[in-house]
Amino acid sequence: MTYAADKPVTGSGKVALPAYCMLALTLIGIAVAVYVARGNYTGQPLWCPIIDGCNVVVNSPYSRVFGVPMSYFGFIYYLYMFALAARLAFDPLSSSLRFRAVLYAGVGAATSIYFMYLQLGFIRQVCIYCLISAVTTFLLLFVAIWHFQATRHRVMKR
Repeated sequence: MTYAADKPVTGSGKVALPAYCMLALTLIGIAVAVYVARGNYTGQPLWCPIIDGCNVVVNSPYSRVFGVPMSYFGFIYYLYMFALAARLAFDPLSSSLRFRAVLYAGVGAATSIYFMYLQLGFIRQVCIYCLISAVTTFLLLFVAIWHFQATRHRVMKR
């Protein structure tokens, strides 16, 4: 006979859901960054299915920082966010992880705004992969805030 008191009551399913959403979003970001980075590395033109500005944006002088393509930085960002989301899935109530998820997702969203500004204002072309990355980054920010809010009361009860 099992008593209710013997079962651990954590409710971590609802708390872990945002972390799993973050994992899925980071996989999308990693896939996009790897595809664009491969194009940068090999010099092959990117396939632009909807908006025909990918190659103009990727080959513009604004697409490199200190000679390094932005897709490489994007790959590192998404890889870091993947590791952070994986740790959040195992320790959803960690105050430092929760804060870092919101902070780094916010930095990523601000960076995406800046690069979208460069595309629209200076390059005058839009890259569909950059747009997918920007949307993914904003979704990461929203999910990180969702996780922060979902765990706020549980952290206070500790």
